[in-house]
Amino acid sequence: MTQNKETIKTKIWYEESEADNPYAAKACYCSGYDVYGDLLGKVSWVQYLYLLFRLELPGRQQARLLETVAVALANPGIRDLSVRAAMNAGVGGSTRASALMAALAVGAGNLGGGREVYLCVALWQSLGSDLEKWRQAIAEPAAEERIDVWLPMEHVPGFDPNGASCPAPVLQVLEALAEISPENGVLQWLRSQRIALESATGYPLAFSGVAAAAFHDLGFSPEQAEMLYLMLRLPGAAAHALEQEGNNWRQYPFFGSSLKPLSNDEYQDVLQSLENS
Repeated sequence: MTQNKETIKTKIWYEESEADNPYAAKACYCSGYDVYGDLLGKVSWVQYLYLLFRLELPGRQQARLLETVAVALANPGIRDLSVRAAMNAGVGGSTRASALMAALAVGAGNLGGGREVYLCVALWQSLGSDLEKWRQAIAEPAAEERIDVWLPMEHVPGFDPNGASCPAPVLQVLEALAEISPENGVLQWLRSQRIALESATGYPLAFSGVAAAAFHDLGFSPEQAEMLYLMLRLPGAAAHALEQEGNNWRQYPFFGSSLKPLSNDEYQDVLQSLENS
């Protein structure tokens, strides 16, 4: 006797169970597409990623733009604090999941992190390609939401308050993305108005600002952009954490020359100090 099939569905996902096992899926559909019957082997990773978030397959231009963003963000580099957090976990002997969680935690905030991208995409939504609106928003920033969770922004989202001039990689990424972005998108406008915006803010454009413009041109919401920014930066954090697993603190790229092991007397002094504190 055959059991009735069970279906589980959300707006994004629909599953049909195996006839003999309601806990196993027989078919999985993403926004109506049979993932393992129709998509597997026929679409790229970024096309599927776009489908998951936007519920439709991207066009050729959109897929190329998202793929370029993914390459640009894949490894923020070892100067980036989220990557450094993962490296610290790796060299310190923490679990690999801990390294990724450290990267997410450090890379989630207001300074070059996911929250900054969220706020910047929200600005693109409200201000668009209107330089005077941008200047007004820069001069009179809107009140922060969720101050119980996030500290207020101390700089204009998308710009680097610690920067002296716009770094070459940021300019290269902006140029590459603007070349393949839609003509009515904000990336091309950002390329032409970058200097004016930098003059208004007093800060150079940052990677977070370029990424936010690209996500806006791709049609992602601020919430979706925040998630994607966090996800797409993890490959570099993972690779650098794994590299540091095989090293010890003497080979660590940062501060290694300034560190030395404690002598037994120094170690005892530290323990005594902790006991007395």
